[in-house]
Amino acid sequence: MNEVKECKYIDNDFYASIKDVLEQARKRVYRNIQSEMVLAYWQIGKMIVEKQGGESRAEYGDGLIKELSFQMTRDYGPGYNERSLRNMRQFYLIFPIWSAVRAELSWTHYKSLLRVNDKAAREFYLNETINGNWSTRQLDREINTFSYQRYLASHSNHDVVDDTAKKELPADPKDIIKDPYVLEFAGLKPDSSFYEKDLEEALITHLNEFLLELGNGFAFVARQKRFDMDGRNFYVDLVLYNYKLKCFVLVDLKRGDLTHQDIGQMQMYVNYYTRELMEPGDNPPIGIILSADKSDTLVRYTLPLDNKQIYASKYMLYLPKEEDLQNEMNKQLELLEERKQ
Repeated sequence: MNEVKECKYIDNDFYASIKDVLEQARKRVYRNIQSEMVLAYWQIGKMIVEKQGGESRAEYGDGLIKELSFQMTRDYGPGYNERSLRNMRQFYLIFPIWSAVRAELSWTHYKSLLRVNDKAAREFYLNETINGNWSTRQLDREINTFSYQRYLASHSNHDVVDDTAKKELPADPKDIIKDPYVLEFAGLKPDSSFYEKDLEEALITHLNEFLLELGNGFAFVARQKRFDMDGRNFYVDLVLYNYKLKCFVLVDLKRGDLTHQDIGQMQMYVNYYTRELMEPGDNPPIGIILSADKSDTLVRYTLPLDNKQIYASKYMLYLPKEEDLQNEMNKQLELLEERKQ
């Protein structure tokens, strides 16, 4: 056990500054190593493609990768199997211009992005990873839960994806609100009997996963936040703060179908926070009602046309199949077309 020695000449602030210098230096070294490795793998991929003459399925090409893997493994150890070399080759084919490769991302980030075949989706995940400083774990989760498809479905507009990278801060809360949210990490079965408090408890238990699913900039503030109104107590299930929107985010959990009374209750919560609890510099709070199901028509006619504070989203207790998400997206697009007519 190390003995704690009382320091006569060094105060806490001074030592903290020393530690900060070292930590920042270590981070720079790590980033430089990652950047150099990404460059090396890109160059190897380029050399493989050029040696193969660009023919991906030729017998010569497969033989080249097999022999190269054998020699590199012999000289440099594990990590250069045939799959790794094919990843490097694919990396170059997807990013043939080195200047398009972003130094902020590690090789592990790029390996995850290589799994995304759709170019628009890949660009979406790449930009969101950079803007949100996503870890590889968070990037994998966003890909595995079809975040891109759900983004399209919630906005009902393919074109808005092209604009996301241009916005450092969302201009509107709807730019970060998802619909639906996938809460499979909560461990609750869709056909089981549970109460709203059970869902709340599960989300708190898996708080990190819940915040990842919500998106960028969310931080936990409180659960069952009580406020008094003329001697009556009211409770907000979850209170969060979003540092991108600079506002409180109130979350209400509903096990069944959403009703207009639920929307009215959230409107009251938002009004109370707006008038009583906003701090200087805060933007008006927003409310998210998470329900097992909802009627978009009911939501549309309950809320005012200029609503920017109340949002209703469905939650799913399991990861749906890709075709289910595609059907949901088509449904939203049909609703958009109906509104235009």
